[in-house]
Amino acid sequence: MQKEKLVIIPTYNELENIREMVLSIMELEGDFDLLIIDDNSPDGTAQEVLALQNEFGERLHMIQREGKLGLGTAYIKGFKFALNSGYQFIFEMDADFSHNPLDLIKLYKACAEEGFDMSIGSRYITGVNVVNWPMGRVLMSFMASKYVQFITGIPIKDTTAGFKCYRRKVLEAIDLDSIRFIGYAFQIEMKFTVWKLGFKIVEVPIIFTDRTKGTSKMSKNIFREAVLGVIFLKLKSIFKGYKPNQSELP
Repeated sequence: MQKEKLVIIPTYNELENIREMVLSIMELEGDFDLLIIDDNSPDGTAQEVLALQNEFGERLHMIQREGKLGLGTAYIKGFKFALNSGYQFIFEMDADFSHNPLDLIKLYKACAEEGFDMSIGSRYITGVNVVNWPMGRVLMSFMASKYVQFITGIPIKDTTAGFKCYRRKVLEAIDLDSIRFIGYAFQIEMKFTVWKLGFKIVEVPIIFTDRTKGTSKMSKNIFREAVLGVIFLKLKSIFKGYKPNQSELP
């Protein structure tokens, strides 16, 4: 049977959330497989996933890394795993329930049934749909997306969103080893690259709910990388352009 859907979730100290998240995804209609990429969490996240693998077998995968190597490198490793394993639809999401697992079905249908190449779970496509964030953080996130739109011209309202579905052909067309950023700027770089390569993108409205368990991984360095990274992406698009990964073309 062809492997169809793989959800990739990077983790670091998500013991409070990981069991409930795994169970939520395993129970979804449509048989979503799951890949956890754990950066040597000292709280025992990986050990909990190992225990759950006994229950879910080949539907639940895990890659354990030696330490905190960055969000971007985790997803790149996950993308390569997905492509090598034959998956057709590859998803990104967080472990902390800020992304509702039920919305995976909406993202899947946008690509599999409506014909889009990438679907984005968007907080800002129908206003501002964020729950439990302080107003300062909401404004910072919203204005960050406006800044990215202004600098790059990208027609996406939630440019920093980390809840997405890719068709296989999208990831095959990207030289994954050339992706530069490892923090939240990674999310911007991937969207910008997909857009520049001419793929069809849609934003699907979601409600984003701030975590209630565990701690946020956001830092000033991550925010700084995103601000400066946008300028780099724009300059790269002017002087180098974006071309499909030639090695993957038929």
